[in-house]
Amino acid sequence: MSTTVVTPDAEETCVYCESRIFDHDPICVRDCDDDCGSPLYFCNYACLSAYIDENDLTTGNSCEWNPNVTDCC
Repeated sequence: MSTTVVTPDAEETCVYCESRIFDHDPICVRDCDDDCGSPLYFCNYACLSAYIDENDLTTGNSCEWNPNVTDCC
């Protein structure tokens, strides 16, 4: 499977806060478990983190933490 990388428009806005992404430190995210659909753009890691938390996107998708294990995944 391959994905084409395209630079977003200069006016592209953050999915979470709607700020222009290039006014900050932009991040592009694709869900490649769902046919690598359209990318989502975030203006920074804080907006990405808030989006993940508000949409419960970590449920069932992260390592199970065990204090006796030093490696994860």
